[in-house]
Amino acid sequence: MADIVVIGAGLAGLACAGALARSGADVVVLDKGRGVGGRCATRRIEGQPVDHGLCFLHGTDAAFLAAIDAVDAERIPGWPRLVAGRGTPCHPTAFDPSSRRVAFVDGVNVFAKHLARGLDVRTNTKVTNLSLDDGQIHAATEDGAVFSAHTLVFALPVEQTSALLAPVPALAGPRALLGTVCTHPCWTLIARYDGPDDPLDAEISYPPEGALQLVVHDSSKRRHPRVRTLVLQARPSWSARNLELSAEAVTAILLAEAAALLGPWAGTPSLAVAHRWRHARVDRGTGLAAPYRLALPGGVRIGIAGEAFDPVGGAEAAFRSGQRLARRIGGEDRC
Repeated sequence: MADIVVIGAGLAGLACAGALARSGADVVVLDKGRGVGGRCATRRIEGQPVDHGLCFLHGTDAAFLAAIDAVDAERIPGWPRLVAGRGTPCHPTAFDPSSRRVAFVDGVNVFAKHLARGLDVRTNTKVTNLSLDDGQIHAATEDGAVFSAHTLVFALPVEQTSALLAPVPALAGPRALLGTVCTHPCWTLIARYDGPDDPLDAEISYPPEGALQLVVHDSSKRRHPRVRTLVLQARPSWSARNLELSAEAVTAILLAEAAALLGPWAGTPSLAVAHRWRHARVDRGTGLAAPYRLALPGGVRIGIAGEAFDPVGGAEAAFRSGQRLARRIGGEDRC
């Protein structure tokens, strides 16, 4: 039993849980993954970090930027500074003069870990079923545990939240609302190359056409990188059409486009690892203006936050929606 259970340890869930915990609430955060952060994801391959979700953070919101500034980790202000290509960035406002950009030498996941510090986070904990009774909501997990609370916060991709709401008739309203939101997938490829990590003409390239939306010179963010590492991200439309392709087929297609863009060397990495993000980005035409809160008979409260619940989009939106939902749950923000 806890005061509040938060499902999802991405930036929205962590921002919400942190604000609630600081107000004195007993909060438990559950996440099916091995670590925190969601798409704020960093892998280590032979000790070298690789950002294979978000490649940098950006925003204008004072609270979001203050949280980034509070991270005790080496950063690269203004990254990326060398940008090439006429293609469309994931979030074009990232390059507005009013927006601050930052990358972390040890990977963007240090931000998520900073937000998780001091919280009761249970990773490898997948919620599979919900039920309501006696003024409580119960979240049952894959391993048979049950977490009960008077308030339950969802900070997941809207499709995953909708699936959890489906068996509970009293939650048909928020489920219908979630049906208006659309997310896009993204195939991502980590490619590592033998030899020195000499500078490239750009830290990020945005091809104007083809399967690739961006090519990131990830190792340009690392201190004394052992090898050159690129991260290739496919366009949402291409990823949706080819979501069920094998990793091998996706790898071949994305490497061929990288070679056409950068030179033959880019098509022959010593290691290539493909990752399929099924819910990578929110369709900016379908997002909602604010996090959702619902009070049910008996005192149970439901909250929903995430990138889809703030108009600015991206990591900044996820963080802002989580903090605002915490204020709404605490009664500080009624609208």
